[in-house]
Amino acid sequence: MRAPSSRFSSPTMSPWAIGFSLFFLFLYRLGYGLCSEFWADDEKQVYLIGLKYYTTGQWPYFGPTAYHAQIPGALQGLVIGGPLFLWPVPEAPFLLLNLLSFGALCLFAWYCSKRLPDFPRWLIWTWLLTAPWTLNFSTHVVNPSYVLFGAILFFIGFFETHPALSLNLISLGLCNLLMGFSLFWIIQFHLSGAVLLPLIGLSFYFQWKASPSRFFKSSPWFLAGSAISGAFLLPTYIKYGISQGSGQTGTLLQWHLDNIKSFFTILARFLSFASFEIPRFVGANTAERWAIFQSHLWLLPLGLFLLLAGWLQVLFLIAQWFLKKDPEKDWQAVRRLILGLILLIYISFWFTSKTPAAHTYYLFLPPVMLYSFYCWNDWMKKDRWRKWAKIFLVCGLFYQAGLALVRLPIHSLYKDRSIPVSAIVQKNYHLLGEKFSDSW
Repeated sequence: MRAPSSRFSSPTMSPWAIGFSLFFLFLYRLGYGLCSEFWADDEKQVYLIGLKYYTTGQWPYFGPTAYHAQIPGALQGLVIGGPLFLWPVPEAPFLLLNLLSFGALCLFAWYCSKRLPDFPRWLIWTWLLTAPWTLNFSTHVVNPSYVLFGAILFFIGFFETHPALSLNLISLGLCNLLMGFSLFWIIQFHLSGAVLLPLIGLSFYFQWKASPSRFFKSSPWFLAGSAISGAFLLPTYIKYGISQGSGQTGTLLQWHLDNIKSFFTILARFLSFASFEIPRFVGANTAERWAIFQSHLWLLPLGLFLLLAGWLQVLFLIAQWFLKKDPEKDWQAVRRLILGLILLIYISFWFTSKTPAAHTYYLFLPPVMLYSFYCWNDWMKKDRWRKWAKIFLVCGLFYQAGLALVRLPIHSLYKDRSIPVSAIVQKNYHLLGEKFSDSW
């Protein structure tokens, strides 16, 4: 075990220093989100859902579109439009999103630190708050960005009901409340939330097996949590009925033979959540990515170093599943859980018309991150690897700050902020654009 100075909450680090570090990381994440894509179809359409609610006052019965379907529920419109009533500027929805995701990531960092008390806390906290996947899909307004908040709450609740993983940090009632709330939170932003149902069933089985009487006392809290977030679905079904209110999401359930061949693609993308993903967040294809680096050569050295590091991280996580020898029951449970989740995702793609793009199972980032910390735990006890971790984190901070500056005048809200400002001031969402579907 390292001396206390290696940990995030080190006695040599005052509460003021910790507070300043967290405030800096919050501003870093908020700034990154504000520099991210705003004008692409997905981002603009999601923003329009909330903007329409704010400018017209009409209840947002449906959320984002999924191919030719619409996700039922009001949460997407409320979390974007609601902040505009409090602060009518285009940045208001970004601020709420970043408060939600930052708070959830801090909670998860605290939880991971409890699980692995010898792991350097500065590494857990900084990596969780600045990893590419948590920066690119929890800081700028697009529907998967809201998934992480619910996913973290869900998996903390799930871990704490798992007999081999529970630290008994929270009560079973609270675990069930978190899982119920998260299920109906996630499913109003992204249909991938439905894949959590087998995990809920598994959790209930664990609870019942441990103590039927305790399960009967704690399980109603699942219904209470479901009611809190599920209440925002009810107006849609009351107004449109079950069939029309589903927004044709049932049509996405299709037998997809091509996805059977995608196991290794799913595996690599699954593990990339805990690695430094470079290509996906630079451009849509190789030519576009290379063009960005050619026009900003100062980013290239950092990009190449982090690209190699990201590939090695994925290979390391695969190798550790086979090579890490640890008799502790929690490592064995995490190891089996990760395999089970990969198989669950893989099989679920047999029955959907969607291809296995990584963001469609982004809600599994928390268990992948936890698995990666277990894999690195023994290595981070050595000074050499902690030094490399610091170099890696600093390079990541500078690289992603540079990428944000590149995007700022081209892709961000500030490319032409006057348009959403006018839409907000004039209460006319049409000034920003037209929604693909005007079901409400």
